[in-house]
Amino acid sequence: MSFLLPLAGGLLIGLAAAGLLLLNGRVAGISGIIAGLIEPRPGDKGWRALFIGGLVAGAAAVALARPGTFQFDLVRPPFLMVAAGLLVGSGTRLANGCTSGHGICGVSRFSPRSLIATATFTAAGALTVFVTRHLLGAP
Repeated sequence: MSFLLPLAGGLLIGLAAAGLLLLNGRVAGISGIIAGLIEPRPGDKGWRALFIGGLVAGAAAVALARPGTFQFDLVRPPFLMVAAGLLVGSGTRLANGCTSGHGICGVSRFSPRSLIATATFTAAGALTVFVTRHLLGAP
């Protein structure tokens, strides 16, 4: 039964992405939504702010309802976390989208660009885990 919560989460993500596309004509790519908040076009800021606000409110509600949900024991040095964030951000810009935009929305529409981007994200993640755990000996 431990598969029910992830299944429910996946269904909700799919419904939200489909709803945004069908009702608003927008792809639920988080990096693009945030970029549109930073450099908004006229009349385009409201739905983006509500979408990001919903993500934050949803996470806060889960944290209140299930207090241990976001706790983890993996600790890395701050410089490594900053470097990882910069690499992810660079990859997002290079791929012209993030895992949510390409991996959830693009793959479901059979977008060739998203299929390639998602395969690249996955391969880069697997290579990173291999290098850090097996070659560098990190836990």
